[in-house]
Amino acid sequence: MKIVRVIARLNVGGPAKHVVWLSSAQIAGWESLLVAGTVPPGEEDMSYFATEMGVTPIFVPEMSREISLKDTLTIWKLYRLFRREHPDIIHTHTAKAGTVGRVAGLFYRWLTPGVLLGRPRACRFVHTYHGHIFHSYYGPLKTRAFLLIEKALAKLITDRIVVLSEQQRQEISEKFGVGRPAQFSVIPLGLDLGVFRNWKERGRAFRAELGLAGDDILVGIVGRLTEIKNHDLFLRAAATFKQKFSKQSLRGSVRFVVIGDGALRNALEQQAHALGLRDDVIFTGNRRDLEEIYPALDIVALTSRNEGTPLTLIEAMANARPVISTLVGGVKDLLGAPVRTGSIGDRLPASQDSNGPFIIHERGIGIASDDAADFAAGLARLITDAELRRETGARGLQFVAAQYPRERLLEDTRNLYLELVSNLRSEV
Repeated sequence: MKIVRVIARLNVGGPAKHVVWLSSAQIAGWESLLVAGTVPPGEEDMSYFATEMGVTPIFVPEMSREISLKDTLTIWKLYRLFRREHPDIIHTHTAKAGTVGRVAGLFYRWLTPGVLLGRPRACRFVHTYHGHIFHSYYGPLKTRAFLLIEKALAKLITDRIVVLSEQQRQEISEKFGVGRPAQFSVIPLGLDLGVFRNWKERGRAFRAELGLAGDDILVGIVGRLTEIKNHDLFLRAAATFKQKFSKQSLRGSVRFVVIGDGALRNALEQQAHALGLRDDVIFTGNRRDLEEIYPALDIVALTSRNEGTPLTLIEAMANARPVISTLVGGVKDLLGAPVRTGSIGDRLPASQDSNGPFIIHERGIGIASDDAADFAAGLARLITDAELRRETGARGLQFVAAQYPRERLLEDTRNLYLELVSNLRSEV
């Protein structure tokens, strides 16, 4: 079996790691090629991760995130590559690669003399939604256009649509009406949990680097500094916490750290200073030693407006870190069932206190709105409740160990490919 996997760019983030893990899998009789586009200025190139995993991508320089006339050349180059490689499976990842890859796939499938005999080229097409662009990315007209394109591609060329969580399936299939229900497969992320296995022995060096005392609480957010990640909310919540809750009885101080880089870094640093957080928030830029970073954090936050299944929360849970997040995309599946709602000091069940600013789930705290006051209240609850941090962190570690190993991801994907190719060969 030959698989050609296409992604728009290997920038820092979960999708790049995901496609590299799949492409690096050594399965007897299988050949896997990874095709990637250009990482634009302002984003860190993660090609080094592919190299470390023994994967040599084929680069199409014209393929990048933004729409341009170069997309026609990208489609032509992908079409020629498909003709040269004769893949059994073409698997696209992320929105841009999903569009140009599947349009090229239409040409590949149907531009053949066999069509005259009712025999298009034998190939199956799979597309994975790591997130989606159906809200919070663009204005209403552009969003509507992208949605129409996705619906057309799902109907014309896509044999299977892969989503990372049940929540994501419901949103894409039922809310936005993309594809038919039978087209969907839920294959959660998987990662190399062995990287974080000795988390208890790590973290001291990073805390020392930041000059933290043993009793200081460190709240971190990990991710690209882009609009969709909404670091603005993180900073506003930090400022609100400092104003309203910092006088809670704490042994040490509370510090905030932003791990990642991107086009918004200068603006966010200026915002932190304007909010009076000059001495409270640290910007580290991108770090490749995340296995040393997560254990140093007492709390891991996520403030995104839109997500698929955020890898940063899974990695945090793999280190038994308590998490707090906006309830977007697959976050609900990660946090688990709601346990109770309320304020900083409550212990009431959800049925007795339905108006609290945050929701305590089995494996973390969820914030239902883009509200700095609510997020700050959830932070204050975690910061002042060491037992809650310990309990949710332990449950998160247990959950991730059972549900998100890389071996399960590879097995689920392998079974999907075998099913599709088996059906294909039976038709031939």
